Amino acid sequence: MLDSVQLETFAAVIRAGSFEGAAAALRVTPSAVSQRIKALEQSVGQVLIRRGKPCRATVAAEPLLRLAGQIALLEQEALHAARGGPAAGRTRVAVVVNSDSLATWFLPALTRLPAEFALDFDLHEEDQDHTADLLRDGTVMAAVTAQHEAVRGCRVERLGVMRYLAVAAPAFARRYFPAGFPADAFAVAPMLAFNRKDSLQRRFVRTLTRRQPTGPLHYVPSVAGFNEAIRLGLAWGLLPESHAHAELDAGRCVQPAPGAFLDVPLYWQHWRVDSTVLAALTVAVRETAGEALRPAA
Repeated sequence: MLDSVQLETFAAVIRAGSFEGAAAALRVTPSAVSQRIKALEQSVGQVLIRRGKPCRATVAAEPLLRLAGQIALLEQEALHAARGGPAAGRTRVAVVVNSDSLATWFLPALTRLPAEFALDFDLHEEDQDHTADLLRDGTVMAAVTAQHEAVRGCRVERLGVMRYLAVAAPAFARRYFPAGFPADAFAVAPMLAFNRKDSLQRRFVRTLTRRQPTGPLHYVPSVAGFNEAIRLGLAWGLLPESHAHAELDAGRCVQPAPGAFLDVPLYWQHWRVDSTVLAALTVAVRETAGEALRPAA
């Protein structure tokens, strides 16, 4: 049998990134944390933590990290039900969301949850093609993701489609795309990407021209900075249509390829547990996405 205190301590080390941080969070000594982790690793017969800065869970530990989170969630809900009122402490809700959803429609979903749930949201930001990785390793309990195949032990449902439009500053478009988006223009036109995991611009170019973009590429890992870089004429890039229309309507940007777009289906994945909190969060996310995203084809 696994020891719940040891599991809680293990999860605290991974969240804090260190034994000392976990000790402070749990209000015990670092020595106690070390002894609990050693006992858990002996019980499981596997190394569970890669010691470093920060400490990280090993592949073998991922199911245990997920289990620790599920136990903590269900324990809080059980105490709430048994006492007929809020349990002692607050419930941590860890969710990973892609940056564009976080900057557009996701946060209003959290405001729909009842205040009596006493939730502490722990939001992680990751590319939509990689958000499910944090769900898989147990870091989070739910994810907004572009991955439609359910992670083991999770449920998945389609939320809708986020549409992206290509935009550029007027002077930039006149210089690089005087006749629209010809395929050879991408040999010289600078392009933006959010980070090295961001493949949206490349996908858009391949869809439009059947060719790979070969021009200069700039990385701007900030939603505000990404938008500003486009407005300043550093490069062209894709924006969610709500942000794109705001720039177009204000005359700060133009569409070098009018009528062209890229649609990215988004999905909601979460642990397959009977949790009141997860059920309420799922309803809130589903309703908010239904209002903000385009319907799934």
